[in-house]
Amino acid sequence: MGSLLLAVIYLIFISLGLPDSLLGSGWPTMQADFGVASACAGYVSMTISFMTIISALCSPRMIRRFHTKWIVIVSIFLTVLGLLGFSFCGQYWMLFLFAVPYGLGAGSIDASVNHYVASHYPASVMNFLHCFYGVGAVISPAIMALALKTARWNEGYRWTSYIQAGILLVVLLSLPLWKAGGKAEQETRRDSAGIRETLRVPGVVPTLIAFFSYCAGEATCFLWTPSYFAGTEAGLPGETVAAFGSLVFGGLMLGRLISGFVSNRLGDRLLIRIGIAVELLGICLVVVPVGGYVMTAVGFVIVGTGMGPVYPAVQHMAPVHFGARHSAAVIGLQMASAYIGSTFMPMVFGHVQQAVGIGVMPVYLLAFALMNLGMLELAYRKLPQAGKL
Repeated sequence: MGSLLLAVIYLIFISLGLPDSLLGSGWPTMQADFGVASACAGYVSMTISFMTIISALCSPRMIRRFHTKWIVIVSIFLTVLGLLGFSFCGQYWMLFLFAVPYGLGAGSIDASVNHYVASHYPASVMNFLHCFYGVGAVISPAIMALALKTARWNEGYRWTSYIQAGILLVVLLSLPLWKAGGKAEQETRRDSAGIRETLRVPGVVPTLIAFFSYCAGEATCFLWTPSYFAGTEAGLPGETVAAFGSLVFGGLMLGRLISGFVSNRLGDRLLIRIGIAVELLGICLVVVPVGGYVMTAVGFVIVGTGMGPVYPAVQHMAPVHFGARHSAAVIGLQMASAYIGSTFMPMVFGHVQQAVGIGVMPVYLLAFALMNLGMLELAYRKLPQAGKL
């Protein structure tokens, strides 16, 4: 029964990754259909992210009142509604209407399932879980590419909504597998702290700044890596430059896969330190002036590999660091911090590189990597439980 539930949880995280890559892969065609500027994708993306932040901030209250399975069911339904709504949009402004359920569903799933896994499973499961998110994020561009080849972009959203509906059906059928956890767990959920109280707990605020820093660097890599190659390596074909967009993402999945096998042995804190050290090594390789673009490409893969274990390990530590009473609120706040970093800091870098050049990207990444490490080390010193990890 436990293995079946774990399979369902992995499937849920595939569903979480499915919607995230559709807008970027379909936008060039959508932009032409709507007759709007290329930059207008950013407004839709920011609306989705804003709703996700709201959903993540509301998640502690929902986790306190409802079991994870019901939060997941409602959240997946909202994403199905958002995806299906996108598929029927005939005008640009309509996207904003369906961006609301699109974003609300994502934040609740992310926070609630991460909290559930952190509370009930070892660190290896958390790393594999985030690996399966990557599977969903890889599948959806392929779906959109097939839709653009055989139909229209609308069908890419529609077909993805059908897959999400199928996953929703599986979750509904799995309801008997989700144990309520007995009276003790229900009391723990009911006794969970709110956001205001949690923010006063020593170590929480540095952890949130660390999460913000991590996601700022990660999202900047996702968006600007191809541009870095285009700006620093003259003469590369356009298709080669575009392919470099997957370097960090591939490294990220590799890092989480490796971490899944070693995390129980190394422990979360050591795994995070190793991960950030590998990330710093990758940043150094990016700027090494030998080997042409090959060394730069290897550097970005290593950056992603180092980043891989950080996100799941920090979340897995929440129940141990802050206790069962505060863990739901901490994870919800972490998710909100993550989405703030990934939403706004790549845009900030866009203005920075426009002023001083794309070559500053490794310095930008280095600053956030060091801030991430520094804030986590500060959090460890503030926590009485830290010595146990």
